[in-house]
Amino acid sequence: MSTPGDPFDDPPWAMQLVARAEKAAPPAHSAVCAAAATAVVRLLTDPRATDPDGEWFPFVSRWEAGRIRKVTRRARGVRWPEVQELPGVTVEQDGAQVRAFVPGPVTEVPPELAKLQVAGLDLADVPEDAVPEPPKPPYAAIALNPDVPMTTGKAAAQSGHAAQLLLRQAGAAEVAAWTEGGLRVHIARGIPWRRCVGRATVAVRDAGFTEVPPGTMTAIGWIVTD
Repeated sequence: MSTPGDPFDDPPWAMQLVARAEKAAPPAHSAVCAAAATAVVRLLTDPRATDPDGEWFPFVSRWEAGRIRKVTRRARGVRWPEVQELPGVTVEQDGAQVRAFVPGPVTEVPPELAKLQVAGLDLADVPEDAVPEPPKPPYAAIALNPDVPMTTGKAAAQSGHAAQLLLRQAGAAEVAAWTEGGLRVHIARGIPWRRCVGRATVAVRDAGFTEVPPGTMTAIGWIVTD
């Protein structure tokens, strides 16, 4: 993470996330969070981002040298196919579609993204008895703090942070298995928060720019391999 005065934070860089949210059939809150998290790690493991000669490599490297900011926007109608033309990775999961874009300065957001709304993405979730079953291992489990109210846009960004931290900080064998398994993500619900914290490998503590106070633990994650 960067510190005040850090040249890597002037101007700030961010990864933009766009969730498709059609009025007629909006996706579920947890599905958007899972799709966002998966899109983030699939972009970060794309050869264009990992190969030093890859076209995305310098942008991802520069962004990860500072704060790993993420900004979630929403798109509907013609706006959704428009943003598919920009460099990034789209994931569809449980009826939700989210595209993660190659990071860049917040002062140079492409027009197709800049005109999309940031605030106001707040979707309903499916009932507890309708929560999708976890996928077959390996997968990443991410739990959102039930005591911290967050909009869907905020929660999606925090889920993306948790997945990114797992990719970078979890054990090498676990990460390798998760990667080979397709980097699937499951949003854990119905499990006591304290139990989730006990299993967690990584924890996201928010910088406090939006919605929650600085230092708030918003999300945690662990990799399930068996």
